[in-house]
Amino acid sequence: MYGLVQQGFGRGSKELGCPTANLPEEAILPMTSQCKAGIYYGYARVHQPPHGAPVDLGERSIEVHPMVMSLGWNPFYKNEKMTAEVHVIHKFEKDFYGHEISVVVLGYIRPELDYTSREALIEDIAMDIRVTLNSLARPAYTKFKDDTSWAHAMIK
Repeated sequence: MYGLVQQGFGRGSKELGCPTANLPEEAILPMTSQCKAGIYYGYARVHQPPHGAPVDLGERSIEVHPMVMSLGWNPFYKNEKMTAEVHVIHKFEKDFYGHEISVVVLGYIRPELDYTSREALIEDIAMDIRVTLNSLARPAYTKFKDDTSWAHAMIK
C-alpha cells in the first residue's frame, strides 16, 4: 500500500502515545477487499513529499522501519468509516503530513477489539508493538528491510 499521509483524528499521539500515519481511502481499498479488519505488522518507508522542498524529518527517518497498522473501524472510538492507521516504529522529529508512505504488510496480529478503557487499549498497542518487533526479527522478514524494491515500486 502507499499514499499521501493525511491528518487523522489526532488521537494516536495525544490520547494513546502512539502517533500514526493515516492513509487515504483509495490507498486502502485494494487491501480491504482481500483482508479482514484487524491489526497488522510489516515495514514502512516515509518518502520526501512529491512536491516542494525536501523536509528534514530527522536522522534515519527516510529509511525502512517496522510498522504496526490498525485496519478497520476502531470500535473503541466508533469510527464510521474504515481507516488504515500506520504506526511507524521510529521517533520522527517532525510531522510528515503530505509525504508519501509505502507500506508492506507481512502478517496479521489480531482482530479489532472494543475496549472497556483507554488503558486497556494502550496495553494492547504496546503488546502489538512487541509482537511486531519479535516477528520482524525472523530472517524471512528481515529481507524486506534490506531490499527496499517494494517501497520504490509503489511510488508513482
